[in-house]
Amino acid sequence: MKRAAQFNLVLVTAPDLKTARALARMALKARLIACANVIPKVESHYWWRGKLESGPEVLLLLKTQKSKLVALERLILSEHPYDTPEFLVLPMVSGTPRYLDWLAASCR
Repeated sequence: MKRAAQFNLVLVTAPDLKTARALARMALKARLIACANVIPKVESHYWWRGKLESGPEVLLLLKTQKSKLVALERLILSEHPYDTPEFLVLPMVSGTPRYLDWLAASCR
């Protein structure tokens, strides 16, 4: 289990598929992530500037190493069209050795 602790899953929402795909591609090209899952048609409900809002979004699940988090956050914040983009980091608790090897090799 210790080995999985060096990786994280990052959640980022985007306004549309074009934006989500562009963010994923930039992060992949920079070798900041091993994989991006793009999940379209997410319905978000949230408070924004004192009002209850809702709307369609696209969810990105980004798999990365802890050592890449600062650079990944910098990239997402600089390229994202939202004033306050979602950037939530979840720890990885466990994973198969072959998958973790692949993650490590893909983020170099």
